[in-house]
Amino acid sequence: MTLARTLVCDLRPGETVRVCGWADVVGRGDVAIVLRDHTGVAEIVDPDCRLGEPVTLESAIEATGTVVGPATIHLEALRVLGTAVDPSPLDDGASLSERLDCRHLDLRRPRNRLVFEVQTTMEQAMREWWAGHDFLEVHTPKFRASPNMSGRELFTVEYFDRPAYLAQSPQFYKQMAMCAGFERVFEIGPVFRANPLVTSRHDTEFVSVDVEMSWIESHEDVMDLEERWLRHVVTAVAHEHGAEIERLFGRAVRVPATPFPRITVAEARRIVAARSHEPAIDGDIDAEGERLLSEHVDAEHGHELVFVTEYPAGVRPFYHMRLEEGSDLTRSFDLLWNGLEVTTGAQREHRHDRLSAQAAVNPSRVDVIRPYLDFFRHGCPPHGGFGLGLSRALTCLLGLTDVREATFLPRDRHRLTP
Repeated sequence: MTLARTLVCDLRPGETVRVCGWADVVGRGDVAIVLRDHTGVAEIVDPDCRLGEPVTLESAIEATGTVVGPATIHLEALRVLGTAVDPSPLDDGASLSERLDCRHLDLRRPRNRLVFEVQTTMEQAMREWWAGHDFLEVHTPKFRASPNMSGRELFTVEYFDRPAYLAQSPQFYKQMAMCAGFERVFEIGPVFRANPLVTSRHDTEFVSVDVEMSWIESHEDVMDLEERWLRHVVTAVAHEHGAEIERLFGRAVRVPATPFPRITVAEARRIVAARSHEPAIDGDIDAEGERLLSEHVDAEHGHELVFVTEYPAGVRPFYHMRLEEGSDLTRSFDLLWNGLEVTTGAQREHRHDRLSAQAAVNPSRVDVIRPYLDFFRHGCPPHGGFGLGLSRALTCLLGLTDVREATFLPRDRHRLTP
């Protein structure tokens, strides 16, 4: 009868075990092989010369033997289950592009695997919180019959005898759920942006975490919810992975205190200007401005996160509600985390007449979004929500330098494989 597999982290002296993993080191002194699984490494010693067939680095192997010390196994039998026929093209000096070309090998490294262990814990904690606060999960379609309001950054695909468009956001559909009386919904799913930029913060396909909720008073209610939800998520990560993150990434997980700092975009621009930077876009702050603002917030408030609020209507989508009657400002916000925008959110305009008037600023596209506007003809509660980029959140939490490191198989303008 075959022994059940034992993970390296569960090895106990005196036990006879069967371990499975990768050949991490071959032939080092008295150690025949160092075997690596996703929980650690074990030295396989072979004093009786039981190692028959040659073993190449990174081959998939199975070793049976007796545990004779901390993570040390006296070999009784070894099988090569999957031979590495070529040497690994990756070394410690491989560039990110080279690593992504061989992503299946890159992800064998414990540090890179930990990214996705953290991602799994984050998503579990997200759903745990939502389940405790009466949210419904929805799955919105990724084929759209019409483009978004701006018509920019769209992927057009053939859909039988007509064109269709890959969804850039579930925004219109999660608002439809508010019109349907669902009251609180979430979705974790892919979105697509035909963004030509190839930078450390942009990609063409990513996972968006979306939330929408009804019966709110203002965008402040949405920010209140997001900060409590995010604190729960980071707490779960700190509890489950804090020690490993510190060991492999050299950073402590900082559970954010609530409430998060909140700064209007006008004040944010003044703070950034005082640091000798003028954002290129009127009424907004650019990537460098976000970095400088976050430095200020960390220095002044000891906080990694900050809400930037009340953006002018000219830099926000038409469906964002105005701050008050006649105002050019909106009930909107972005959430910055260590200098990177991870969330955009707002209270939405739910009144059909006002929403139609705001959409009419771009009259050429009103007919395109008519089905969306019709959602609101039959009454809709006040509502708002946000979208969070999952890879960006992971990047900020772990202190990574590029969102592609936090993406299983990244896609950008130049990368469509593997």
